[in-house]
Amino acid sequence: MLWVLWISGSSATEMENRLSGWKRELLRAHSLIAGLFARSEVRGRSLAYMQGLLSGCERKNGWQMAEWMGEASPYAMQHLLDRASWDADAARDRVREYVVEELGSPDAVLIVDETGFVKKGLHSAGVKRQYSGTAGRIENSQVGVFLGYASDKGAALVDRALYVPQEWAEDRERCRAAGIPDAVEFQTKPELARQMIGRALDAGVPVGWVAGDEVYGTDSKVRRMLEARQVSYVLAVACNQHLWWPDFQQQRVDAIAQSLPKRAWKRLSAGSGSKGERLYDWALVRLSEQQGWARTLLVRRSRGEKLEHAFYLCYAPTPKSTLALLVRVAGQRWQIEQCFETAKGECGLDHYEVRHWQGWQRHITLAMLAHAVLAVLRGRGKKNSPWRRASQRTRSAPSAHPSVVARKTQPATRPRLVQLASGPPTPGHLLPLPKTPIPPA
Repeated sequence: MLWVLWISGSSATEMENRLSGWKRELLRAHSLIAGLFARSEVRGRSLAYMQGLLSGCERKNGWQMAEWMGEASPYAMQHLLDRASWDADAARDRVREYVVEELGSPDAVLIVDETGFVKKGLHSAGVKRQYSGTAGRIENSQVGVFLGYASDKGAALVDRALYVPQEWAEDRERCRAAGIPDAVEFQTKPELARQMIGRALDAGVPVGWVAGDEVYGTDSKVRRMLEARQVSYVLAVACNQHLWWPDFQQQRVDAIAQSLPKRAWKRLSAGSGSKGERLYDWALVRLSEQQGWARTLLVRRSRGEKLEHAFYLCYAPTPKSTLALLVRVAGQRWQIEQCFETAKGECGLDHYEVRHWQGWQRHITLAMLAHAVLAVLRGRGKKNSPWRRASQRTRSAPSAHPSVVARKTQPATRPRLVQLASGPPTPGHLLPLPKTPIPPA
């Protein structure tokens, strides 16, 4: 069953202008990767695929998107993801450039995290029974490591890597059957994260901070790389993380937190959530200072009867190593979770049915670009517009596709949800490829 949002007070002209803006931005974003497709048929197919990802299809897989496009089979879609000639890594770089152009800020935060893709069978590249944060338990799944970019203008995904478990990497015949290149060796999730962060920094991405959960913060090589490049970070670590104390003894971070006096704690918000301000008690412990850079331990404590703690190792210029600023950066990590939620729910990030390595890279990259279009449009929208306020209240963006938006034709006294009939998707109206470059809005 599909639900769409009707915004009260929107005239037909306003709706048409808004819809025209969505079309224009989609075409402009696609124009950044269009040159990677040598054949016009594949180029047009890639635009249709992105439009399908942003459409009202319930499932953005090959069969349903082909039906939405009015095609009898998904073979053309499968060709785009499998056999067609184009470079998914070059497209990934264009996605990053697009996000930086629209959302870039010197105070932005690079956020690294992984997400799971639950799968059946044993043949999809990298699949195994492993912990999936998406399912919240051990499931047969693939895991992708992602790099997000968050600023005060919005947040989007800018890089991706498929995690290949060690048992896969050691079975070259199985890897070849799944299309995994011989050059791909086993790498831990923190190693994949270091590569993605390095690519962003080497490309000159403006960034003030790096954030991540304890999978990445506990890895000392991630921290050392950032310190060597003088990039500030706020990285979560496990409660059993040991630190050198002034008495030259190692102390666990949870023991350090327990020893803090009452006056060390201050109640601050880590940002707004679905239920309002996310208030916690925070404490900051200075560890060392060298050449104008400070290392600190940030501790978060819950406010319930059962006190729970989270711990962050921080590295930043001394003037920026303040409790308020570090808490703000720590709170930015949730934005990549929101990116996953939106990309899966609205852009089909996890709707793919491909098994091979290349198909995964290509689908994920196109879904990232589709999600970036949503992020850019949201960031560009006026804060007081009815559309923006209503989409924030529903915690989802309106569909970018005309076949969904066009159904909202009757004015109402207030925003309301309209129930649409379930069933197979009707063929959508595909956008033609532009003959001239699309300038920024």
